[in-house]
Amino acid sequence: MTEINPHDRAHVIAQALPYMQRYDNKMVVVKYGGHAMGDPALGAAFARDITLLQQSGVNPIVVHGGGPQIGKMLTRLGIDSEFRAGLRVTDKPTIEIVEMVLAGSINKEIVQLINAEGGRAIGLCGKDGNLVTAKKLERTMVDPDSNIEKVVDLGFVGEPAEVNPTVLKLVLKEEIIPVIAPVAPGSDGSTYNVNADTFAGAIAGALNATRLLFLTDVPGVLDKEGKLIKSLTVAKARELIADGTISGGMIPKVETCIEALGRGVEGVVILDGKVEHAVLLELFTDRGVGTLICP
Repeated sequence: MTEINPHDRAHVIAQALPYMQRYDNKMVVVKYGGHAMGDPALGAAFARDITLLQQSGVNPIVVHGGGPQIGKMLTRLGIDSEFRAGLRVTDKPTIEIVEMVLAGSINKEIVQLINAEGGRAIGLCGKDGNLVTAKKLERTMVDPDSNIEKVVDLGFVGEPAEVNPTVLKLVLKEEIIPVIAPVAPGSDGSTYNVNADTFAGAIAGALNATRLLFLTDVPGVLDKEGKLIKSLTVAKARELIADGTISGGMIPKVETCIEALGRGVEGVVILDGKVEHAVLLELFTDRGVGTLICP
């Protein structure tokens, strides 16, 4: 690693100061997922960033995914996994593995990484303190044979129905960083697997977060020439979806951003989690590194 000149280091810190003041005591929700989760160096850098945010006066909340890890565990245990309408069908044996992986091994690994960097983190899921109550997710798809729209039964896949942020506020008051797995109870007594992006959006909305950051495997929203779009309004984002500029897997992510803004989040950013220190670059520099979507 190249040694930074002390004067350059001081200059960087001075440049960051106004942004640190801007986010002082503000809520920032970070959805952590993608390939960055599988890279030890990026994982350590992420943990360092989150610790630095907390120590600089920001209130970070981490929500994480774990689809690839769930898939590997299901394969190891010989449990077949089926996808419908782009989502994993989650039966009773599968939801037990999902909870074990998300609320267990992955959650505690992230907590340990943050603690190792000098932070104080605690692992939670939607079940803790009735943080998130879920309802069964209903999806429809067109049957290719009959061309008739049918309801798809995804099993124990849910979406947030209600968020009670009391436990989060208590944890944040003690200057502890919450790390949350997207597993939640339903009013029917079942356990539901919730999409981590949707889960993070619901948490951020309930806290009226200043920023919601989605760490992904792409730089952000790209134009038709493949160049990064630095900022978008909700209206412009909808235009780009309509004209096909925003397509494929980016559509549900942008729609989740729009939904989070509707819940009360000030701004949502889609950025590349594979960029080292992406969180700090987005929050504490004038240009940022992703696509900011605002109302």
